[in-house]
Amino acid sequence: MQTYLFFAAALLYAICAVLPSRRGALISGVTALAWVCHGAAMWHDTLAPGAVRVGFAVMLSAALWISVAAYWIENRNFSLDGLRRLVMPSACASALLPVLFPGTLVVLQNQSPAFGWHLAVAVLAYSTMTIAAFHAVLMALQESRLHARTGGSGWLGSALDQLPALLTMEKLLFRLIWIGFVLLSFTVLSGIVFSEELFGQAMRFTHKIVFALLSWVLFAALLAGRRWRGWRGKTALRFTLAGFATLALAYIGSRFVFEVVLHRSFV
Repeated sequence: MQTYLFFAAALLYAICAVLPSRRGALISGVTALAWVCHGAAMWHDTLAPGAVRVGFAVMLSAALWISVAAYWIENRNFSLDGLRRLVMPSACASALLPVLFPGTLVVLQNQSPAFGWHLAVAVLAYSTMTIAAFHAVLMALQESRLHARTGGSGWLGSALDQLPALLTMEKLLFRLIWIGFVLLSFTVLSGIVFSEELFGQAMRFTHKIVFALLSWVLFAALLAGRRWRGWRGKTALRFTLAGFATLALAYIGSRFVFEVVLHRSFV
């Protein structure tokens, strides 16, 4: 059943990506339907009695599912049609990934109750930073277009022209980064303090933990620089994308290497 739901969600996301900007009500409705199909598929696929499915595909799919929800909500307050052009194709691909790479089932019977919360907060943190990265890419394209002083041409050009002012986009970006940073802080802190309870062993500085800590440092530096030195523009965008890249290496890249390249389970 979940396979059909994943394919239905992917198809609806693809349709949503190519709909003309003037069909706002239709875009909103198709987005909501795709999101419901995607969420139902994730529910049936990842949750089993006494177990949960984990893997790079599952996590990436969950991140884009939450990112679509963030886009849908924010788009009701601001015109973010350009973001749709980035999010929907990515969501389409991510909806198909769990079908191709199912990951592994982790039995929760011997796991601490805190494990589920840690996993959920980690997915939320990564999802929030994913939509922030999309937002940063969109701002970079918007800024480049303003400097080039070219008129609207093509579907992306017209979508960029419909975005709010850069200052508004920047406020939205830092709102997302603050939310993601708080969630990431809880994830890192719980992983360090309760490592033995969560994973059955004392904390070791694996590549996953090192990249997660590096990402936290980058986002902390960005927020501190914004507060005390007024960082904005290209500096903010570079820190955002660098922080997201290291976070992706921690939570997605490591799982991808283990599951696809080495064909080993990884939690």
